[in-house]
Amino acid sequence: MSNRVLFPVAILMAAAFVVAATFREDATATSDGSLSRRSALREGGRSLPASSPGTSRAELASTVSAMTARLAADPDHAAAVVSLSNALIRIQRVHNDGRAVITAEEHLRAFLKRQPDHYDARRMLAAVLLSQHRFGDAIAEANQAIAVDPRDAWNYGAAGDGYMELGDYTRAFEAFDRMGRLQPGPPAYARTAYALEIKGDLEGALDYMRRAADGTSPNDPESQAWHYTQIGDLLLQLGRLPQARLEYERAEAAFPGHPMAIAGLARVKMRNGDLKAARLMLQSQLAKTATPDLAAAIAELSSALGEATAADQYYQMAEQIERAAWGNGSRQPQVLARILSERPGRAAEAVRLAEEAARSRADIQTMDTLAWAYYKNGQIAEAATASAAAVRTGTRDARITCHAAVISGRAPASIRHCFEWRP
Repeated sequence: MSNRVLFPVAILMAAAFVVAATFREDATATSDGSLSRRSALREGGRSLPASSPGTSRAELASTVSAMTARLAADPDHAAAVVSLSNALIRIQRVHNDGRAVITAEEHLRAFLKRQPDHYDARRMLAAVLLSQHRFGDAIAEANQAIAVDPRDAWNYGAAGDGYMELGDYTRAFEAFDRMGRLQPGPPAYARTAYALEIKGDLEGALDYMRRAADGTSPNDPESQAWHYTQIGDLLLQLGRLPQARLEYERAEAAFPGHPMAIAGLARVKMRNGDLKAARLMLQSQLAKTATPDLAAAIAELSSALGEATAADQYYQMAEQIERAAWGNGSRQPQVLARILSERPGRAAEAVRLAEEAARSRADIQTMDTLAWAYYKNGQIAEAATASAAAVRTGTRDARITCHAAVISGRAPASIRHCFEWRP
C-alpha cells in the first residue's frame, strides 16, 4: 500500500499564494483589469495573517461557500476564484473527491475566458491540473507562467511536480533546485525531500521534510497533517515504527480523520503483524472515502489473512471504483493495471494497461507496475527490463524493491505479499 502522491505538494505553495492574492484584492489594477506583476511581487512575501481562512474541514467548507457566493455576485473577483480553487484542491485531498478539482477548473476557466492574461489565476490552474493528474497540461501552464515571471518560485515547483510524475527526473530536480534558490521555505523543502527519497537518501529526505513541517503555519492544520504523514512515511521506510506512529498521531491531532494519517497508522499495525486491526482501520476509512488504493490494500490484507473470498470482493471493488473514475475524465491505466496484476487470470489485461501508461510516463511507480504485470504474465525478460527502469534512481520503496528482488530471483517467488518481505 503506497501513500506517496506528489500533487498535494503544490498545496503548500497554494496557501501562501492565496494569502498574497487576498492582500492584492485592493492592489492597483492594470488597464485590462488584471493585477500588475509589480504589485504581486511586492505583496507576495507577506506572512500569513490571523484573519486568513484556516484549513480545518469546517473552515474549508466555509471558504468554498463564501467564495462561491462572491463569484456569483462578481464573476471577475480574482482573489475569490483563487481562494476557492485552493480550498477545493484541499477538499479533494481530505475527502478523495475528484469532483472538487473539476469544479475548481470550471471556475478558473470561466474566469480566464474573460481575463485570459490574469497571472494569479493562470498559475493556480497549474495546481488544479496537477490535482487531476493532467501532468503535461500542468507543465505547459507552469512554463507559460515562468515565461511571464521567471523569478516566481511557485511555477518551478508546479513544473517540477509534473516532471516528477512523468518520470522526467532530470528536469524535475532542476526545477526544484531553481525553486529552492529563488525562495527557500516549506514548499521547496518538501520537494527536496521527495527528490532525495526518490534517490534513496531517506535520512536526507527526513531532514528536509522536518524543516518543511517546522516552517508550516499553525493556521494551516491540513498542511501540517500532510507534513507529519510524510515524515511518518519516511520513518516507516527506515524501520523506526514507534517514531512513525507518533508522527501519524500528530497528523491525526492536527487534522482529525485525515486519510493519510489513518493509512499511516494502519501501515504501522501491518508492520507490527496486527493485520486484522490494520484491515479494520482501512475498512472504516473506505466507508468514508472510497478509493481504489484503499480497497486494494484491504484485499491484500484479506489475502494475507487467508480470506480468499473477501480478497476477491475487495479487488472487484477496487476495479469498480477506478473504472467509475474514468467516467469523470480521470483515466489512470497504471492504477487499474496494478489492481489487475494481483487477480488470477487478469495479467494479460494488466500488461496492456501498464504498457498504455508507460507510453506517456516513465516514473518509477509506473515502471514497477509494468514490471510486475509482465512478471505475472510470464514475460520474465520484459519484466527484468521494466524493473531496471523502476529502480534506476536508487529508490528504497519497499514494494518496488520487493518486486525487483522477486523478478531477479533474489527473493523467493513464493512471497505472496510485499509488506511481509524485508531485504
